[in-house]
Amino acid sequence: MTRAGTSTRLEALCDGVFAIALTLLILDVRVTSPESIGSTAQLWRALQHLTPALFAFVLSFGIILITWVNHHAMLEMIDDSSAAFLYANGFLLLTVVSLPFPTGLLGDFLWTNHAAPAVVLYDAVLALQAIGWSLVSGVALKGQLTRDERATAKVREAKRNGYFAFALYAGLAVLAVWIPLVVAIATTVSWGFWLALGIRMKRA
Repeated sequence: MTRAGTSTRLEALCDGVFAIALTLLILDVRVTSPESIGSTAQLWRALQHLTPALFAFVLSFGIILITWVNHHAMLEMIDDSSAAFLYANGFLLLTVVSLPFPTGLLGDFLWTNHAAPAVVLYDAVLALQAIGWSLVSGVALKGQLTRDERATAKVREAKRNGYFAFALYAGLAVLAVWIPLVVAIATTVSWGFWLALGIRMKRA
């Protein structure tokens, strides 16, 4: 198969995985069964109780969307492929499709006194995703799969960012044992940086 054919199949697979992960997120945003709601006031209260679930949904939707944008920018800098690159990319996709589960936990328990396990798991998945980024960029550099010298520099930067992100989210996962709400806020804020990075990569 030609390089173009391999690249097209890889992008199609990745786009499908990202789309499915985005769709699965909304499944955890739901009110209680209609049988338990006996009045309009009760329905309004039930909708108010969805606030944590909506927060978790929007956060994870943004994370997956930003990841997709950055991933697309990464593939545009890759001019070839290899078995190691495909498997590294598969690990990154595994972390993406894993995100809906901790998102559901975050929505269910964030506002409770036992939110720590949910936040720990959430940031642990993000730490694994950072490992995925480091693997993808590292394999691309080792196999000399980048398009040109400028792309090589960008992929090398992405690898460094992967190390930084792993240290950040692994550290946040540990801190979440004691201060889960603060960590949830810090995690949300951190994705503003990755959003800016994605915009910069697309412009480059």
